[in-house]
Amino acid sequence: MRGKIVIAGIGYTAFGKLPGRSTTSLNVEASRKAIADAGIDKDEIDAVFVKYPTSGYRMMYGQTVAEALGLQPRIGGVWDQGGATNISMISYAAMAIEHGQCEVALVTIADNPRTGTRQAYEKGWGDDAVYGWFGTPAGYAMIARRHMEEYGTAQNDLGAIAVAARAHAARNPHAQQHRPLSLADYEQSRPIVDPLRRDDCCLISDGGAAVIVMSRARAQAVGATGVPILGFGQGQTSWEVAQRPVLTSTAAVASGRTAFEMAGLTPADIDVAQLYDCFTIAPLMTLEDYGFCAKGEGGKFVRDGAIELGGTLPVNTSGGLLAETGMPGMQLVIEGVRQIRGTSTAQVDGATTCVVSNQGGIMTTHSTLILGDR
Repeated sequence: MRGKIVIAGIGYTAFGKLPGRSTTSLNVEASRKAIADAGIDKDEIDAVFVKYPTSGYRMMYGQTVAEALGLQPRIGGVWDQGGATNISMISYAAMAIEHGQCEVALVTIADNPRTGTRQAYEKGWGDDAVYGWFGTPAGYAMIARRHMEEYGTAQNDLGAIAVAARAHAARNPHAQQHRPLSLADYEQSRPIVDPLRRDDCCLISDGGAAVIVMSRARAQAVGATGVPILGFGQGQTSWEVAQRPVLTSTAAVASGRTAFEMAGLTPADIDVAQLYDCFTIAPLMTLEDYGFCAKGEGGKFVRDGAIELGGTLPVNTSGGLLAETGMPGMQLVIEGVRQIRGTSTAQVDGATTCVVSNQGGIMTTHSTLILGDR
């Protein structure tokens, strides 16, 4: 399948505080823009893949979105792997197209936790909440602390990831957070759950984003600027954090291996990366688990501007979840498409390959996408 399926259209709403917007309206806006970007008629779409809104589950939500768009898809529905859902849906769409189950797929996501409800983000996770393990940050904090104890990772190694995200977002007029961040600023940000500070944590954002997936041949026939999908993969764990035998490695190992093998590439072949950064420890460990550096050397890898524009591997060039928008993951796919198209606000010169990661839960699910023009 390498290169036979493409992302032919991208669309997204404003990000941030969008009062009065329902998740359905945000999905519709993003989808319309993706359809327009692909240059197709909406009636060509025969598959609709939707991520359910984290802030409020609704039964048969995929049909709600399809109805609002005036579509009658052959296949589709709602998926949930947390933040890993977006790339997983794109891979399901690609496989369905390859096997003749559909021809043009819409993949879309929207949520409104900023002005709607934050209940999904504020609730306790599991029985351990009664003992003080409360909310998502606690799980990531425990993982970050273990990485520090096991490998000597420093607080400022996490800070380097936050600084890079904000530097890239400052170039992006669509980003929610435009103010650059220095390492000194990072060191002064308030603690959330030790060792994580405020600037280690992603934004809370309303917004929507969508992509159109089709065969490369069809994209060429309709004149769409299709970005080829070279590889994809998934990995999952069913262990809660406290029960995991190892805290410093993730399902990104399996997911990345599958995607790189499908693409016929290695990490050395990648020009730019868009890595899920709900908390700064996540992209640091993903760099290790994908093989960009050895286990335990993620802190060393991200130091001294290596992941900023002009560095050895620019990461999250539109700002990521830390600075562009906290919505879970599709914006990273869209920035990967922009990089290959050459239209990013922080464009990597000559970029022909991009790896994108999505992650759900507390490093529970993982999906990987490799885009490129080679």
